[in-house]
Amino acid sequence: MARFILRRSLLSATACGLCLTTWAHAEETHTRHSANAAAKPVRFVQQHGTAAPSGPSRPSKSAELQRVPLSPKSEDIVVVGSALASGRAESSNPVQIISSRDIQRTSAVTLGDYLQRLPSMGSQGTYNTTPNGGSGESCPDIRNLGSNRALVLIDGKRQVATTPGCVDLNTIAIDTIESVEILKDGGSELYGADAVSGVINIKLKHNVDTGGIDIRGAIAGQGDARTGKISGFKGFNFDQGRGNVSVFGQYMTQGGVSQRSRSWATNSWNSDPLLGHAPSFGSSVTPYGRAITDSADVISNGNGTFSDYTRAENDRFSNLQSLSYYLQTANLRGDAHYDVTDHLTAYVNANYSHRSATQNMAGQAVTGSVYPSNLLSSLILPSGSPYNVWGEDATLLRRFNEGGGREYIANNDTWQVNAGIKGDILGGWKYDISMGYGNSTQETSTTNLVNYQNVLNSLGVRQLNPMDSNSGAVYDPGVCSAAGGCSLINPFMPLGQSAQSYIFHTSHSYYNYQMRDFNARVSKSNVVTMPYRHGGKLGIAFGVEHLSEQASYKPDSLQAAGVLAGSSAQYTGGGFNSTSAYLEGKLSLLEDAPYAKQLSLDAQGRWSHYNTFGNTENWKVGLYWAPTRDIAFRGTLGTSFRQPNVNELYGGQNVAQTQGEDPCAQASSYGAYASAVTARCAAQGINVNNFSMTNANTVETVYGGNRSLQPEEARTYTFGTIITPRVIPNLTVSGEFWHYHVSNAISQTPLQYVMDGCYTGAAPGQCQYVSPRTAAGQLSTVYDLYENLGAMQTSGVDFDLNYRIHITHDDLLTLSNNFQWLVSYKQQNYPGGPQYDYAGKLLYQNDTGQPRARDYATVGWRHRNFSLTYMMNFIGGMHYSDGTNNVSCSVYAYCKVPGIFSHDITAQYTAGPWNFTTGINNVFAKNPPFVPDGAYNTATGVYGSLIYGRYFFLQVQRNF
Repeated sequence: MARFILRRSLLSATACGLCLTTWAHAEETHTRHSANAAAKPVRFVQQHGTAAPSGPSRPSKSAELQRVPLSPKSEDIVVVGSALASGRAESSNPVQIISSRDIQRTSAVTLGDYLQRLPSMGSQGTYNTTPNGGSGESCPDIRNLGSNRALVLIDGKRQVATTPGCVDLNTIAIDTIESVEILKDGGSELYGADAVSGVINIKLKHNVDTGGIDIRGAIAGQGDARTGKISGFKGFNFDQGRGNVSVFGQYMTQGGVSQRSRSWATNSWNSDPLLGHAPSFGSSVTPYGRAITDSADVISNGNGTFSDYTRAENDRFSNLQSLSYYLQTANLRGDAHYDVTDHLTAYVNANYSHRSATQNMAGQAVTGSVYPSNLLSSLILPSGSPYNVWGEDATLLRRFNEGGGREYIANNDTWQVNAGIKGDILGGWKYDISMGYGNSTQETSTTNLVNYQNVLNSLGVRQLNPMDSNSGAVYDPGVCSAAGGCSLINPFMPLGQSAQSYIFHTSHSYYNYQMRDFNARVSKSNVVTMPYRHGGKLGIAFGVEHLSEQASYKPDSLQAAGVLAGSSAQYTGGGFNSTSAYLEGKLSLLEDAPYAKQLSLDAQGRWSHYNTFGNTENWKVGLYWAPTRDIAFRGTLGTSFRQPNVNELYGGQNVAQTQGEDPCAQASSYGAYASAVTARCAAQGINVNNFSMTNANTVETVYGGNRSLQPEEARTYTFGTIITPRVIPNLTVSGEFWHYHVSNAISQTPLQYVMDGCYTGAAPGQCQYVSPRTAAGQLSTVYDLYENLGAMQTSGVDFDLNYRIHITHDDLLTLSNNFQWLVSYKQQNYPGGPQYDYAGKLLYQNDTGQPRARDYATVGWRHRNFSLTYMMNFIGGMHYSDGTNNVSCSVYAYCKVPGIFSHDITAQYTAGPWNFTTGINNVFAKNPPFVPDGAYNTATGVYGSLIYGRYFFLQVQRNF
């Protein structure tokens, strides 16, 4: 992609990247305009590109404030979605452009923090406030289609993923960003696979010949989430400006938030209670053990006595959990180029990032083995044990909190080097040839995991049939004597240090991802001019790309053996490569003609060969028509393609505890299906009147890759209008309708749908994925591998407004609004199955949601060197859904969440080379809406930005 240097006075906060609003700060006008005037004549251009009347008189100061000195050629830039340079208001693609200033006036210390504000960003990504669901990475999601369908580029180049389907935004130092372009439309026809929902292109700062340092600190109103960031840069030219070297560095630390520090999250509701029923808190797996027999259900008090179990005795596991990661990142970037001749510029840029993320979790709950282990599926304390006082085998449930809970640590090192040459060929043709290599390595460790085999040894439990997990068991202290380091324990008393050392285990797992990308592109924006009056120009770009990606994951040896309680994992390894050729043509049919100020057609096509799936072709056409300078219409129609990523295709089968409710524990809530659920439960020996889940609203789930997967194919279209009325200068209003239809969508079936479909009989085919129950009557394992589920489609409307007006000579007022209305979000859970519309629904058991309305608005006021910005974020209300049915307000205590507003304010002051910024996020300390998700009492994927509460920050910048 060609490099273009934009003026510092450009503010691009518009959500339709074709209608950027440019304006000059008052202080820049007083200094730079006069300097330019002294150096050479300046041609002033009004906001919409019409030249001001020429004449001998010098423009007034007020006119200078309303105009920006731009040459006509400076309007031609390359924006994501096209390989050809064009005017900002001449593209059919819906692109949102965010400037570095937009980011800096917020509290965001990572790009992911900022993107969460935007209505087009969905809740299925991973962010810094996503607990127990990532490794501290930040993976963006466009239109709620998932991070694996959004492509992230840096300066138009692909980046290595830190996990399959995720380019971690935390690997990009926020202070090195010049602007961010978001293509809110499919992009596979130009950029290849993964660009189904859109493309995020991050443009970094280049050609820096100054230096600077930036220090920022922040803290939540409750004294936690302490954040510190220091960054610096220095660049210099050499050989009379033909070459440049720039270096950037940043270190950032962001404190975590514990669950016990937020009153709304302190006691985790483990389910949504029925109307008239008291809520249940925490987990029925207690710290010193719970014993269940045919005649007793008791918990240990930890002192040799027992009490009858009631829900009031549940373990408040949330006291040991984190709501957000403790995150540390270090970034170093170097950038250099040298203009050998006009025809040859050599360039190289390298980026290194280290990320360390830490999360606290409750002690390990042990109830039995997990797939694929053959150890006892239920932890049995045999009748012969000296600690079994009931005279019959007892099912034992115990949470091992002696180690103070578990600590999860992820350390990631990611680096990438891109090098290439570019320049002019002849006759205006340009070329760019580059090679990129990236590598991401991650080590994860978790302390105080429980070795289940060693627990059985310490209890003196001998399995009668070692190959049958449902086998009977007897007490035999010899199994402990035969095991080195083992000592018999009383499970109803605190563990001694030697027992802890024998039972607890710290796991170590390793992950690696590599990418190689070769790209060669040739382009010319004006190949030929149409041979008729008002005819425009034809631009052409074409190129080739070869991409290869490989990934591997090596789990902890005990995890792989299925010996650890609660989780298991298998080795993952595989990769793919592709070779592609692409072509784009952009034809300006009419220019400055009656009823056609601009009429242009854009066509793109890409042919690709994948070693895994063969050949594919994708295309896209776009039309832009501006009858007058006041209004324009645009539209696109195209196809996209996504092959399964390495994890979806080759991932080993792993076990995790997933949010879900056993149908037998909520049989009465199924309405007309209640009798069918009750009958199926009874056939399995379950009395629904007194049955409860031992694990707090979680089900053991097997997930992993599927080598039978087929690629996804998508069709997208957009159409909209842009209004820039000359009667209201500096106003831009746009509206856009968008639609995505994804066939053969690759995903996991919603867990609740699998269980409900089986137990209600509505989808009996799902029963093959539900394993037989354990000896204790609990669900054992539900298989939920990646599948081609069927079709997924979503559509909506974007409405954007940008306006600036000078109130006085020294006062500038700016307004912007970015609004999204979701029309539909439909998904099939199996090919040919019914479509479920999740628009306006909160999938409360997996922390994702699709609000109908989202809005982000800003109001800015600048007075000379001082500016004040107000920001408002709105997330619309949603109705609960379990993935199959909407939660009934006449049956359950909670069934929906209200719409919620949050408000931020920022003040900035500039004094020479110094710049001071301070602000408050969530001014009114709005708490996230209550959601009984079984873990955090809110939907962290949707409301993660509200977890901190009121948040203060201060930043000092010094340029030199």
